[in-house]
Amino acid sequence: MSQNGQLLNFVNGQWRRSSAGQYLDVVNPATAAVMTTVPLSPGAEVDAAVQAAAAAFPAWRQTPVGDRIQHLFKLKALLEEHIDEIAAVITDECGKTFAESVGELRRGIENVETACGAPILMQGYNNEDIARGIDEHMIRQPLGVVAAITPFNFPGMIPLWFLPYAVATGNCFILKPSEKVPATSSRLFELLEQAGFPPGVVQLVHGAKETVDALLDHPTVKAVSFVGSTAVAKYIYSRATANGKRAQCQGGAKNPVVIMPDADMETTVRIMSDSAFGCAGQRCLAASVAIPVGEAHDAFAEGICDAASSRKVGYGMDEGVQMGPVITPQSKDRIAGLIEKGAQEGANVLVDGRNRTVSGYDDGYWVFPTVLDNVDPSGEIARTEIFGPVLSLMRTETIEDAIELVNNRAYGNMACIFTNSGSAARQFRYAADAGNIGVNIGVAAPMAYFPFSGWNESFFGDLHGQSHHGVEFYTQTKVVIERWPKEWSRRF
Repeated sequence: MSQNGQLLNFVNGQWRRSSAGQYLDVVNPATAAVMTTVPLSPGAEVDAAVQAAAAAFPAWRQTPVGDRIQHLFKLKALLEEHIDEIAAVITDECGKTFAESVGELRRGIENVETACGAPILMQGYNNEDIARGIDEHMIRQPLGVVAAITPFNFPGMIPLWFLPYAVATGNCFILKPSEKVPATSSRLFELLEQAGFPPGVVQLVHGAKETVDALLDHPTVKAVSFVGSTAVAKYIYSRATANGKRAQCQGGAKNPVVIMPDADMETTVRIMSDSAFGCAGQRCLAASVAIPVGEAHDAFAEGICDAASSRKVGYGMDEGVQMGPVITPQSKDRIAGLIEKGAQEGANVLVDGRNRTVSGYDDGYWVFPTVLDNVDPSGEIARTEIFGPVLSLMRTETIEDAIELVNNRAYGNMACIFTNSGSAARQFRYAADAGNIGVNIGVAAPMAYFPFSGWNESFFGDLHGQSHHGVEFYTQTKVVIERWPKEWSRRF
């Protein structure tokens, strides 16, 4: 929802123009054309949203869970009805292909569907006669006002990692989306409005750091969810927890993939190409390091170079395009600089995606698929999250050496192996230091029924997004121990 080319906030059931003194342009990264402008909402507007959420919370908490999820059923139907329309918005402001945008929304819809199971997911448990005549019960109750701060790379899916579980369990939810891609969230909240949530239960506040800090510091906000870079995840986590809040903060990644000599190389190359270069490499589960073992190296290197060179790059709404631009010109320059850094550290640039353009879209932020070979495992390029369509190759001779390379890094979001050996797969699954493991899978993204399980500097917190973890994060447990002696009842 916008007015005079400016996006509006959604507070207390109404679309409101921000009083922000600064607006940012929202730019299509394929064309560099300005789509709309987004306000950098001041702290006072965050407070208004929090106060509205706090006022709405008592009635929403008392609404039976079976009634709360009826709004999610409506939201699911609306998302299905408008999926192509929203996917086009994602493509225009985020840059990914239309097919990738549709796939992203499908994963978001899965979370809406899963959260509709809240009547079962948030059940407690009880024991009779824990002592003679005494029963004990554990019940789950909502926290109150909760917030999410979401990134640019999945503007449709990641808000739906959090919002459905928060509201289904009885909380009131505030979203602060990335200021780079706010139009998708605005369209999502138009559907949330149609789904009939009471005023104050779901709210949207656009902004940047001041807006974020106001959420982190507000005493009424009880929990914060975040996805973004590790540096910002650390900041969000430390500031939120210092203020006594729960926090789940998904950080960056440097995802390694081991390729054994017995892997089906044609299939491996195809899957790895989609993993490394899909979404222009701008996803936290992109394969960024390939570790071919022994004789697998030459065959894989040849195949992935062919796949990288032949991948069709362009505007994501055009027919046949397989990869779009990166999000900003600053991202383009940073990625190009890291490719150059890798070359300076001794890597061979087998396929160079720098200094390329797409016909008809000369102003777009293009980095084509890039492959680096013989990357130094101790170098900067091996440790840095590039967040672009760049795949680094490292050579090893044994699976043990490969696993050592997998575990010799700060991150722990995903690690994968391609093999036809069950023994090798089990050895890898057992030893790899990562929260999401793929076996003959290029993007080990958990379904909504499982938590998104990052480790190490890829995640800060205890409970992850999605599924039971989402329900547990947005509820607090209360234990009731009760006794009703018969002699007491006789007195009345």
